[in-house]
Amino acid sequence: MIGQALNRVDGPLKVAGRATYAYEHWVETPPLYGFIVGATIGKGRIARIDTDHAESAPGVHHMVMTHHNAAAQGPRDESIAVEYWRAKPALTGPEIHHYGEPVALVVAATFEQARAAAELVEVEYAAEPGRFDFSTHMDEAYAPALVGPGIPADTAVGDVDAAFEASAVKVDQVYTTPYELSMPMEPHACLVEPRGEDLTVYVSSQVVDAAQASLAATLDIDPARIHIVAPYIGGGFGSKLNIHAETVLAALAARALDRPVKVALTRQQVFHLTGLRPTSSQRVRLGAARDGRLTAIAHDVTMHTRPDMEYGEPTAGTTRSLYAAPNRSTTHRLAPLDLPQGEDVRAPGEAPGLLAVESAMDELAHELGMDPVELRIRNEPTVDPERDVPFSERRLVECLREGARRFGWERRPTTPASVRDGRWLVGYGMAAGIRGHFQQPTAVRVRMEADGTVVVQSDMTDLGTGTYTVLTQVAAEALGLTPDQVRVELGHSDFPASWGSGGSWGACNSSTALHRACRALREKLLSTAKDDARSPMYGLDLAEAQFSGGELRVEGRSEPMREIVARNHPDGVEAEGEIPLMADEPNYTDYSIHTYGAHFAEVGVDADTAEIRLRRMLGVFSVGRVLNAKTVRSQLLGGMIWGFGAALQEEAFVDPRTGAIATRDLAQYLVPVQADIPDLDVTVLDGHDDKANVLGSKGAGELGICGAGAAIGNAVFNATGMRVRDFPITLEKVLPGLPPMEA
Repeated sequence: MIGQALNRVDGPLKVAGRATYAYEHWVETPPLYGFIVGATIGKGRIARIDTDHAESAPGVHHMVMTHHNAAAQGPRDESIAVEYWRAKPALTGPEIHHYGEPVALVVAATFEQARAAAELVEVEYAAEPGRFDFSTHMDEAYAPALVGPGIPADTAVGDVDAAFEASAVKVDQVYTTPYELSMPMEPHACLVEPRGEDLTVYVSSQVVDAAQASLAATLDIDPARIHIVAPYIGGGFGSKLNIHAETVLAALAARALDRPVKVALTRQQVFHLTGLRPTSSQRVRLGAARDGRLTAIAHDVTMHTRPDMEYGEPTAGTTRSLYAAPNRSTTHRLAPLDLPQGEDVRAPGEAPGLLAVESAMDELAHELGMDPVELRIRNEPTVDPERDVPFSERRLVECLREGARRFGWERRPTTPASVRDGRWLVGYGMAAGIRGHFQQPTAVRVRMEADGTVVVQSDMTDLGTGTYTVLTQVAAEALGLTPDQVRVELGHSDFPASWGSGGSWGACNSSTALHRACRALREKLLSTAKDDARSPMYGLDLAEAQFSGGELRVEGRSEPMREIVARNHPDGVEAEGEIPLMADEPNYTDYSIHTYGAHFAEVGVDADTAEIRLRRMLGVFSVGRVLNAKTVRSQLLGGMIWGFGAALQEEAFVDPRTGAIATRDLAQYLVPVQADIPDLDVTVLDGHDDKANVLGSKGAGELGICGAGAAIGNAVFNATGMRVRDFPITLEKVLPGLPPMEA
């Protein structure tokens, strides 16, 4: 059952419109609607705020909330290790930290009335000079202690400067990546319903436990008083790991008014009220011998951070494990800007970092006159080059070779700008991909009912990635049932806690915890049957018993499990399984555990206009054991499309005068659409990483983006001879370097 391409069990609900998302929930008391008023300056203070006209507008219910009347809230606690669990206070004072920051919440009978009344809130500001332009403030960058989830900011092995200077062939280039946003299809929204001292919060959250803890810390109440409900989420891609202003303000208003309150962000507000992927400037130095073997590799990253909310994306992190080189250095530096906080966005660190490193490797291959695939294979490490521990399962070379074979890499033009197809310049590009596999604390409960059906419960969430389906498969296989005998319930804080969906850890962590829960449930069923004189299994040695077809079978005897449960546990029998933090799991200390991929792309570039078109693309991946062949392929395809967007389209432009994101809608912040993407090809190698977990599976969701953009950028160079190091690669950056058309 595990690994089969089972259709999504929640598919019929979604197709029929019966899967209820955060904003779609209805409660007994009709809800009020809130609309957030955002600051129109990027730095300063509120000098005066007048809400009289807004409060007298049609439908406005009792209050317009500002820093003058908002309830006291708990402060951010930096001692809490992970940002997702910290308090997120809003409307606590007159200070403005970035453009669009909430200055008021208008609550009315309808969304339209709240939005109209929001226009009537009058705000006068005492503006202050702000730091909005990354390029002019890079010299203010500082070294953080950590980046990402507790990762050292800097590493060093050997003498990278001396080795680089002594190298026969050198690449020393700077690559820049823009601000990006997650842009899920479902904007951030919630409904908060007060029930006495408790709050039921219907919210679009990737991590239910974090949402509960963060909101409780913000409101300074017992977390048990907050009930998070998030059964369906319309995408998140990192932006829903944290709660944001809409949830906090809806909760404050609901408590103050003792009425349910709904708040949803408009698409424009999403750009300022959720986090950004930091813009980055990345210097990559590669030193190699004439045979292509790296002698030095250095990756130095500078990115933006909000002064009062430090966030460092681990952009150089994957460089530490990707290629062998005796001399190595990675650094991260943060430049404070008065912009929205940095947050995790789609493969945080790996996506922008591999854009730079894999572009630099392509530049090195060109300098050497070497096949880019061969260059990467020649620098394959035997152990993790910085941790000096073995790899658990490393099949990058196999991905590279299989991808080259399937793609027809031998037909790659060896000379840039040498192949034309009519008016199109044609080029091939490739890149490697790597991503760490993470284990986070996760618990799952499984219960068998008296009728033999099974219920699986966890606060784990499904972002549309297939969690309901994968957990159905794991439980069905472990207990010898068919999928229709399993019901999976997710996304509720009353269920056992997990780290939710994020970081590509969700499916594997919850599946492993569920596997352990099923194993514990099996032991209970075996013990019950063995001790039940009414059972055919009474007194038998059940060590070799099989669970199959809904029955317990051993030595030619069988009994339906439902009969065992009905006789002995009429209310059902349950068990829990859990896994610890990876720091408490020896394999994650003793081994370097990653997933791997190789991307191959063919592009066409219009020789007159510089229009770039992806003609075909292949990704070959190693993710250990596949849990569902259909969902993992979809995840990897989605990641490859993200890589296309990062290479050619996505860029949030910050107005350097005001700090406003000027491209704050999907007409100007470009993401790939159907017409941009040809048929893509995905191959997943069969595997089983027994160091990762008992199932042998590793996260796949974000691997597809890792290296994908660099493969497309390298193909553009191969097509045109024009190397663009400032992403995204747009027309005006390519056009000046196009070769002249032949007469």
